[in-house]
Amino acid sequence: MSEEEKIPGGAKRRAKVVGLFSGGLDSLLSAHLMMDQGAEILLLHFLMPWQTVEEDGRDVTKRAEELGLPLEFIHLDRDYIAMLKDPPHGYGKNMNPCIDCHIFMFRRAGERMEEMGWDLVFTGEVVGERPMSQRKPILNLIEREAGLVGRLLRSLSAKLLTETVAEKEGLIERDKLLAIEGRSRKPQMELAEEYGISEYSSPAGGCLLTDPAFSKRVRESFEWGEDTPRHFKLLRLGRHFRLPGGAKVVVGRNQGENERISELAQVGDMLLDPVGVMGPTVLLGKEGGISENVETAASLCARYSDGSVDIDVQVRRKGEEGVEVVVGRQLESDVIENLRI
Repeated sequence: MSEEEKIPGGAKRRAKVVGLFSGGLDSLLSAHLMMDQGAEILLLHFLMPWQTVEEDGRDVTKRAEELGLPLEFIHLDRDYIAMLKDPPHGYGKNMNPCIDCHIFMFRRAGERMEEMGWDLVFTGEVVGERPMSQRKPILNLIEREAGLVGRLLRSLSAKLLTETVAEKEGLIERDKLLAIEGRSRKPQMELAEEYGISEYSSPAGGCLLTDPAFSKRVRESFEWGEDTPRHFKLLRLGRHFRLPGGAKVVVGRNQGENERISELAQVGDMLLDPVGVMGPTVLLGKEGGISENVETAASLCARYSDGSVDIDVQVRRKGEEGVEVVVGRQLESDVIENLRI
């Protein structure tokens, strides 16, 4: 066996490990610890149904490139949304199914590990850092239900947890793993200094499903059977309104959202834009295209435009030629609030 095939401590071969990688400090440190072990590493970053590589993958891509490690993106789509509707272990304060979300992602990471014939999955989780999903009993539950017993390494807290198979076999040196515990970030920040890490995502950031306003939109969309990845991407954008007959109206808040709303519109959906003044692009689904709904959508377009009086609004169906012009009449504030989601 060549020296290149050995890892520190004289193990017979390099460990081959798949890591969940958010780009945040804990995941960066966990990756560094695996690099110190001499392991061959593949990083996985999960994209939520409302996320895209173009909008949400730049920072994590940069962090992986700085580490010099390969990165794969995995999109969570319809199967994830089905879990989100009825998570077996329930929600947190809002629509965040933290335990089932971890199980779902770890199971997918485990499948990728098995496909490659590799040794283990590692994460940057810290015992006790998050009250819902990182208490020891919950960490053990997640490991079992993800089908990763003995093959899931939380390297920052490994010395507080049961040895993995890779540690027992000498592929991973337990002495080089850590025993961080609790919500304080001080140990991680000190370790970051040792590794020369100066840029990382704020720990205050979090999943949109913990946000009350976004959770309200998700819950309301489920009630109306709007449960595709496209619906979730729209939930992230603009102002949302539900018309009396059930049609949804999405009103852009800036040029970037206007462009994204236009991209997400499907053939037959109606797109409305103000004529002669700056303002939002408005999406009205094809199923809501009766004249009363078009008039209300045009009024919402007028309300959030730069016009101070009734304005002309052009209406076009995506995928079709021709434009209709209707009058967008200013709506009273109480009417708008009754429609707002």
